[in-house]
Amino acid sequence: MNYFPLMVNIEFKKVVIVGGGHVARQKVEALLPTNAEITVVSPTVTDKLKNYLDEGRAVWKQKLFEPADLDGAALIFAATNDEAVNDAVEEATQHWQLLNRADALGRMDFMNPAVVRRGDFVVTVSTTGASPALTRKVKADLEEQYDESYAEYVAFLKEARLLILKNYEGDAKKAALAQLLEPEILDWIQQKNEEKCAQFLRQIEAGEVN
Repeated sequence: MNYFPLMVNIEFKKVVIVGGGHVARQKVEALLPTNAEITVVSPTVTDKLKNYLDEGRAVWKQKLFEPADLDGAALIFAATNDEAVNDAVEEATQHWQLLNRADALGRMDFMNPAVVRRGDFVVTVSTTGASPALTRKVKADLEEQYDESYAEYVAFLKEARLLILKNYEGDAKKAALAQLLEPEILDWIQQKNEEKCAQFLRQIEAGEVN
């Protein structure tokens, strides 16, 4: 199946996860940075998942699944190890709601890829279920290649880009934007050279970057 890669804003949107095991916990952890309104439906949950629930980071409906649990949900995860329960979740999912079945046995409206997140810098990788092991390997490689410094690096690029858009036009703007990809900027960030970064921003404002 050919999936369409898409990044979706689900802030304040209801997301329901049916299940309380290891897979459900992974889904919750992936969703936490999005500020979605997460609901977990399961009679029991793992200790680590319960920690998130006790912290109020998700709502826990401590009970067996019922179709009404999906009311108003934008995304739904059927994440149990019981095929019959996953079937019931699928049957209760409306046509306008998006469903992900962890067992991949039925309806699969979307897949959530492995994610490397460094602030606004987000890289995803998926083999669309063909080889989860390869997905994990590539993710690990990306995490090593793009370390935590990329969060600050991309934040700096964003600030610099906005200044360029404000102060430059035409070919001068294109040339200045191209300067943002010079490797020395990443070096400044990784070396914590705040003076070089500040000087570069001042040069942008003065029209001296080209």
